[in-house]
Order: sequence, then C-alpha cells, then structure tokens
Amino acid sequence: MPQYAILIYERETPGGMADIPPEVLAAHGRVEGLIAASGGTLIAGYATEPTSMTRSRRGPVVTEGPFVEGKEAMSGFFVVEARDLNHAVEISGFVPVMDGGVEVRPLLGG
Repeated sequence: MPQYAILIYERETPGGMADIPPEVLAAHGRVEGLIAASGGTLIAGYATEPTSMTRSRRGPVVTEGPFVEGKEAMSGFFVVEARDLNHAVEISGFVPVMDGGVEVRPLLGG
C-alpha cells in the first residue's frame, strides 16, 4: 500500500506537553487501533520538540504551495499506509488536534 505522512500542526503551549489535556493524550493512544480498524497501518508516529529547538535553512522565499498558514507549528507526524489518498485523509480524521489542523502528503517511494 502507498505511504502517507500526516503532519500535525498546533499552536504551541507555554507548558509544552504538560498543557495537553489528558483526553487529547488518551485520544492519541487510540489512533493506531483506529487506523488498523479502517484497514490502514501505522508505520511510525512522533511528536516534535518546540520551535525554540529548531533551526531553519531556506533558499529563495516562496509564498505559494500546500502549506498550513497561521501561527501553528508542526507538533508531530504519523507515517501510515493507506489504500489511496482518500483513505489517508479518512485516517487523518482519527488524529486529535486541539487548536490546529493536519496535512496529508503522499510519500515518494512509499
């Protein structure tokens, strides 16, 4: 099956993980089972460090493209196997977000 990245974007909270409500953390714990029940496979899932821990290198500025706009930062991602893009989008609906969104991207060679 093809592989997809589900990128999670959230507003950063001052307390980091400590500010995430227990029910949201519990919902993240159920994601793998929901993916499997839908016929997909969870390959990997990671949370990222706060943006204060990142460094960026950019070439010429590009303003168009499939990017989430706003004050959200990438807070984590999943790699999943899904039948097709529509199935991957369905799977992305299992990912709990507090005040942000998700982006689904096909992976090359996946």
